Amino acid sequence: MAAVDILKFPILSPADTTPLDRLKEAGYEASQILAVVGKTEGNGCVNDFSRTLASAVWEPRIPQDAVTIFSGGTEGVLSPHVTFFIRAQPGVTTGLVAAIGRTRVLAPHEVGTSAHSRQVAQTVSHMMQQASVTPAQVHLVLVKCPLLTSAKIEAIRAESRTPVTTDTYESMAKSRYASAVGIALALEELSHDMLEEASASQNVWSAKASCSSGAELEDCHVLVLATDPAVAVEAGQQQRGHLHAVSRYMADAIDASAVCHLLAHVKGANGKVVQVFAKAEADPSGRVRSWRHTMNTDSDIHSTRHARAAVGGLIAGLVSDCEIYVSGGAEGQGPSGGGSLCMVYKA
Repeated sequence: MAAVDILKFPILSPADTTPLDRLKEAGYEASQILAVVGKTEGNGCVNDFSRTLASAVWEPRIPQDAVTIFSGGTEGVLSPHVTFFIRAQPGVTTGLVAAIGRTRVLAPHEVGTSAHSRQVAQTVSHMMQQASVTPAQVHLVLVKCPLLTSAKIEAIRAESRTPVTTDTYESMAKSRYASAVGIALALEELSHDMLEEASASQNVWSAKASCSSGAELEDCHVLVLATDPAVAVEAGQQQRGHLHAVSRYMADAIDASAVCHLLAHVKGANGKVVQVFAKAEADPSGRVRSWRHTMNTDSDIHSTRHARAAVGGLIAGLVSDCEIYVSGGAEGQGPSGGGSLCMVYKA
């Protein structure tokens, strides 16, 4: 893991790479980029090619071992942007560290299965072990994972295998869930002997997972964000470094109290919010608390798009910032109907 700085810039389109100029103006070089995490103005569904376009234009411009994680869908007030995770200069302590990695390429029949979860778990665990980071010090694990296209489903059947689903859109959810289970394993939120049961039940979740699926990759891109173990101190003592992170989960799509709790922490540290990472989903029960919602039965707009707009509007209003990373589809990433939440701030 490396000490990191985190900067974000607006983009005018999925192909806009002018933030590289802004990055240089801020005193950094493209060679220092560990990850580019962005929100693009697509539909966030299977045929969202804004993610593919963004990946295609960014990957040749960043180090070969850097990762891209693009989440499609800027419904409502969400504003397209990119967030850079920048490797700090040697000897510089920022307060946060990040590690990046990739799983091996997943065969189509593995997507959304326990084999998928194992690969994510092994990758995250290895990254943590290399940096001597504990699960308690981890605030966020971002994963970009593959989905099943119609061609991949046909290829699976041609091999006399059974795909995890024959619905391409549902494969996005299956892939996100499998990735989240892998994160839960690595963070010791789930024991390894419970993996098969967790895969079958689809009801296990990690409080620190943020997973987004897309057709632009065959492996999983992974980013782990944690408190720097070299500067972590006992509660109540002063921390060195100017960047910090706090995390918890939203119980549902209108859980403003969870956001306000983190904002109170930031205010208490005399800090300023740098970025928010949140997951959102339409509660599969069809209700938000006691109220019926229609996000799951809308034939015109997918439920993930409704959820991004709703949760994005809530968080943007509370933090007074529309350039926030709100990703739809929170299977296994927080409680059902809710989602993981991480706030990075500068103090």
